[in-house]
Amino acid sequence: MTTRMPTYFISHGGGPWPWLPDMRAMLKSLEVSLANMPKEIGVTPKAILMISGHWEENDFAVMSSPAPGMVYDYGGFPPFTYQIKYAAPGAPALAKRVADLLTAAGLPTHLDGERGFDHGTFAPMQVMYPDADVPLLQVSMRHGYDVEEHLALGRALAPLRDEGVLIVGSGLSYHNLRLFGPGAKEPSAAFDAWLDAAMMADPATRVAQLKAWEQAPAARICHPREDHLIPLMAAVGAAEGEVATRVYHDANVFGGVTASSYRFG
Repeated sequence: MTTRMPTYFISHGGGPWPWLPDMRAMLKSLEVSLANMPKEIGVTPKAILMISGHWEENDFAVMSSPAPGMVYDYGGFPPFTYQIKYAAPGAPALAKRVADLLTAAGLPTHLDGERGFDHGTFAPMQVMYPDADVPLLQVSMRHGYDVEEHLALGRALAPLRDEGVLIVGSGLSYHNLRLFGPGAKEPSAAFDAWLDAAMMADPATRVAQLKAWEQAPAARICHPREDHLIPLMAAVGAAEGEVATRVYHDANVFGGVTASSYRFG
């Protein structure tokens, strides 16, 4: 009998942080939460499917390479960080299953055999599964960041939870690259408090609040572009009727940012 997997929305940190001692120390509580995920789940997933805030396409693209490469989608870090390898196997058969589920749900999709792992995936995975021995694939967001479409993405993917697949939305609960440090303290705390209340609400209220996220306190200060919030919608959609648990919370990252992560189910 296969255990139903939870889903997660994780705040994935910055750039190649697990390989950088100073950033790793700053994000110690994030590291602890990510390292604890395999113990929370209790079994090794047959595969992990990530929706990263660093990949968007015209439709919901599905990574299908048997051996995905790397996408170093960051800048200003030491040269060695552009040689990092996270050599998890891909999951071509699962990719086909995902594409079929999305097509059946009326969502536009295609298989992408060229896409590699971006840092929204390989950085947290380095902490969660450092041996890179669990098959891994990504599904893109869709341009436009439509909340209902990404909730529908999660709903379409939900059957995979009963097939041993762990679904993870990987973003950041605060993502304003122009406002870190003390100036981020007040807006990020206000938005985080709203987010936690929304996540703890009953499922119908939770979805309604997510659809109206732009009305949240400091919403557009915390998310000038919602690329790092939208993965949450997929995680919620895949576990829509299930309770949320906050599994990470830090009120002083990047000099003043409040950030959180959640498990559903």
